[in-house]
Amino acid sequence: MPRQVDHAGRRRLIAEAVCRLADERGLEGVTLRDVARRAQVSMGAVQRCFRTKEEMLVFALGHIGEQVNERVRARLVRGPAQSAGTALGHAATEVSLLREEHRAEARVWLAFVAQAAVNEALASTLKANYAALQEAFTRLIAEAGEDATGAPDSDTDGNDVRPDPRLDARTLLALADGLTAHVLIGHLTRQEAQDVLHAHLAGLWERPVRPPR
Repeated sequence: MPRQVDHAGRRRLIAEAVCRLADERGLEGVTLRDVARRAQVSMGAVQRCFRTKEEMLVFALGHIGEQVNERVRARLVRGPAQSAGTALGHAATEVSLLREEHRAEARVWLAFVAQAAVNEALASTLKANYAALQEAFTRLIAEAGEDATGAPDSDTDGNDVRPDPRLDARTLLALADGLTAHVLIGHLTRQEAQDVLHAHLAGLWERPVRPPR
């Protein structure tokens, strides 16, 4: 009886091999032959899972994004009684990849971001991932804003100046993503990046709110 092959598991195994090679050599150093060797499968097995190198890279990028999203979801599930603001802080910290154990993952993520600038397939995967994170941030910011006290709904002239959760989510996501690079190149330490992130989060509830566009 022929042995059953776990294709989903094999694709994940290959994606992890891609990430390890990308961390060591950059994406330009990732070849199908080396991926097969690192994953300890045959070239044929790689080619049966992925028709092209680009298809393999797109899947590997999605694999990294899903790992980050899983950690975000796990942090939220572990503390169901936490406030929306606290949940937002946990989510932003995970997205920033600031922990030492995520340093290799951060290097690979940025390698994919750089390649996505000239590769539409990778760019599409990144945009979908960012869109999902932005929606999650928007929801949490809106909920946290409802929980905050003392924030004015109008200026001194009585004009409605309630905040824009979607714009705040875009800003926070861009900040979290940028901090990844600043830590990797040594411009900021992990603690300094955490301080920047925490200061921005605190400012969301303390800063004067903006007029609607």
